[in-house]
Amino acid sequence: MDKIRIVGGQSLNGTIPISGAKNAALPLMIASLLSEEKLILENVPRLADVALLQRILGNHGVDITVNGKRNGDSPSAGQTMEIDARAIVDTTAPYDLVSRMRASFWVVGPLLARMGQARVSLPGGCAIGTRPVDFHLDALRALGAEIDIDAGYVVARAPRGLTGARIVFPKVSVGATHTALMAAALAKGDTVIENAAREPEIVDLADCLLKMGARISGAGTSTIHITGVPRLRGARHSVLPDRIETGTYAMATAMTGGDVTLAGARADLLESALDVLRAAGAQIDVNNEGIRVRRNGAGLFPVEVSTAPYPGFPTDLQAQLMALMTRAQGRSRITETIFENRFMHVQELARLGATIHLEGDCAVVEGNDHLKGAPVMATDLRASVSLVIAGLAAEGETMVQRVYHLDRGFERLEEKLSNCGAQIERISG
Repeated sequence: MDKIRIVGGQSLNGTIPISGAKNAALPLMIASLLSEEKLILENVPRLADVALLQRILGNHGVDITVNGKRNGDSPSAGQTMEIDARAIVDTTAPYDLVSRMRASFWVVGPLLARMGQARVSLPGGCAIGTRPVDFHLDALRALGAEIDIDAGYVVARAPRGLTGARIVFPKVSVGATHTALMAAALAKGDTVIENAAREPEIVDLADCLLKMGARISGAGTSTIHITGVPRLRGARHSVLPDRIETGTYAMATAMTGGDVTLAGARADLLESALDVLRAAGAQIDVNNEGIRVRRNGAGLFPVEVSTAPYPGFPTDLQAQLMALMTRAQGRSRITETIFENRFMHVQELARLGATIHLEGDCAVVEGNDHLKGAPVMATDLRASVSLVIAGLAAEGETMVQRVYHLDRGFERLEEKLSNCGAQIERISG
């Protein structure tokens, strides 16, 4: 298994290009199942999860062509992916694939809407919580689907097609909103989704569906209106920049000091996180190139933060913020309200000298000026990058194991950081 070796103590200076958002690219790829015509996606990140979803869609008979860079393209330019789902040969998504990436369960909505049936494995457990799919299934039932659970598979049928309905989520769910939005796009009549997720990735999916001929309004608010259409056409769409990657590198810069421009980043996608960074002592400037983050010599201040659905502070930046607060001058409180079990990085940060106490869903971080490198082990995607951030500021060598978690969500992480002065390298084997 690969490892990442970091020798801490170097400030970050330079430019980091921000990749396309994984959390937008995956549902956009799945949306290709809704049309017999070709969907062309630009700025798709090169990630393990994207490659796995290519395999899953290929299992359904989807033909995917990935184009190389054109002359003059930036070295950091994302992939252009041509997705042709005209011939769906199989409506089953097997356990061995779905169990490796929860987002692949979302194929149930488009398959059911277009083909009238789907057999999709339940995704099983997850390192950061149970995250049941009940909301997805309730939404599909509201649209008229017949759903059974058989031997660990969701068997969904709608032989006469789906019918528009009012869907009210008891709790905000990004995944269930994606599922309902895609299924309703081909349903007969009008659908209203209430208490919908408001994340930018939902808006990006809706924008793409609109280009494909869907009739949608209200994406980005808590109430989305969809009028179903008989079929969707092909389209070309560019994946929005990754706000979680943006926040991660902004926190790494604040952690180590220095001056980094996050090229291509959009500040409007993560305003709550940028506000927290400013409160912690980082200087944030937005310009035509992206977002500039600086911290030259000033200390870090403690903060109190609770994760919340968008536009609140993202749960996907909670671990990174905790790493940053290990160096703050005082006591910080970070409350996790979205996922249970999402504090598994605490014990690994403690190996580097962090002082963190858990009080239920709240982590109390006592900042100190001294972290020391040590071997640590990643437990999930966001936890793993929090260990990288801590290692960048720790004295001596930090070795991060199980870095396959990082490859799921961060494109060329070592290269981007080393280009800004970090002493970081991947060790194979």
